[in-house]
Amino acid sequence: MEPTSIIIFLLIGAVAGWLAGLLMRGGGFGLLGNIVVGVVGAVLGGFLFGLLGISAGGGLAGSLITAVAGAAALLFIVGLVKKA
Repeated sequence: MEPTSIIIFLLIGAVAGWLAGLLMRGGGFGLLGNIVVGVVGAVLGGFLFGLLGISAGGGLAGSLITAVAGAAALLFIVGLVKKA
């Protein structure tokens, strides 16, 4: 993987984590936390979209949509586990 691709991947993760934190009323987790939530969320979102047969499209926008949806799902699951 090229350094530019890694930087873009991490930036998408940071933005996705931040947006998911806003959507789920978490307020974000700092830069590193947002990157982790966004990257894990991107993987989870890709898996969930694949199971449902949904395509968010390609490119930067599609990657961001997938990552935000997955990060929001991840935060929802974490919220359920915290309540239990």
